[in-house]
Amino acid sequence: MRLLTGTATPKEDRFEFVPDKITSLGPIVLAEGCDQGRSICWVHACTVTHGVITQVREYLNTSLTVTRLGSVGKNLSDIASTSSSSPSSQPHWPSVWESSLSSQVGKSVPGLVLAI
Repeated sequence: MRLLTGTATPKEDRFEFVPDKITSLGPIVLAEGCDQGRSICWVHACTVTHGVITQVREYLNTSLTVTRLGSVGKNLSDIASTSSSSPSSQPHWPSVWESSLSSQVGKSVPGLVLAI
């Protein structure tokens, strides 16, 4: 917060994002890192289109799970109509990636699901 409001001291005014892990899931590139000294973990989720970063999402002190929506050959409306017609056939959106560094900051962090 002090960095964003301009009240940080010179020692506090630098934060370098050095990734510990980088993973690619199709057009989405996930970079994950941790600064244990500041008790901060982070995940950047970048969408890359034709070699250009077109979207960046940043998550700080959050345990992130990436889930793929739908399945091959089905669109979301097909899955939704299938699940509403039969209560026993719930849509299955498998986890394809989970952040692993959030446990290293020494405190509980909220969880979030990123659907791709």
